[in-house]
Amino acid sequence: MTGSFVSPATRQRVRDLATPIARGLGRLGLTPNALTVIGFLGTIAAAAAAAAQWWLLAGILVLAFGIFDLFDGTLARATGRATKLGAFLDSTFDRAGEAIVYIGVIVGCMGAGYVLGAILAPIAMGAAFMVSYTRAKAEGLGFATGTGMAGVGLAPREVRIVILVLGLLTAAGPTLDGLGIALGAIAVLATLTTIQRILHVRGQSREG
Repeated sequence: MTGSFVSPATRQRVRDLATPIARGLGRLGLTPNALTVIGFLGTIAAAAAAAAQWWLLAGILVLAFGIFDLFDGTLARATGRATKLGAFLDSTFDRAGEAIVYIGVIVGCMGAGYVLGAILAPIAMGAAFMVSYTRAKAEGLGFATGTGMAGVGLAPREVRIVILVLGLLTAAGPTLDGLGIALGAIAVLATLTTIQRILHVRGQSREG
C-alpha cells in the first residue's frame, strides 16, 4: 500500500494521454530539454502573476504548466531520447519552479496584507521540498528504484499542484481564505507524505 491519492493505473493512463501530444511537440522540433526549459519559464510567469496578486491568472498558469511538465519526460521516453542529464535537468527545474511559485505567492500575500498566507506559503514549500528530497535520497540509495517512490504518499507533486491551483483560483474571489486553506493542506499532506516515505524506506531496509 502506497497510501497515495494517485494510483499507478491513473499515472499510466495520464502518460498514455500525454504521449501523442508529446510526440506532436517533438515533430515541431522541440527536444525534451527544450520542453523542460519552456515549462520552467511558464512557472516564472505564474510566480510573477501571483506576486502581482493576479490570482486567477496564476492559477491558470500553474495548472497549464503543471500539465506541460508531463511532456518532456514523455517525449524522451517515446522517442528513446531519455538520458540521465535530461532526468537531472527535469528534476532540478521542477524544484526551482516550485520554489519560485511559492515565493510569488508569498510576495502576493504580503502585498495583499494576508499575513497567514505569507506564513503558510514557506511552510508548505519546505514540506513539499522534503517530499522531493526523500524520494531523491531513497532512490539514490537504491530504495524504490526507478519511479517506485513517486507513488508513495498522499501528496506527490501532481496532488500538490491541484491543491495549489484550487487555492489560487479561489483567491480571485472576495477573500484569500481559500488560498490559506490550500497552503495549510499542502503543508500537512506533504509532511504526512514525507513520513510515509520514511516508513516505506524503513520497511524496505528491514526486508533487505
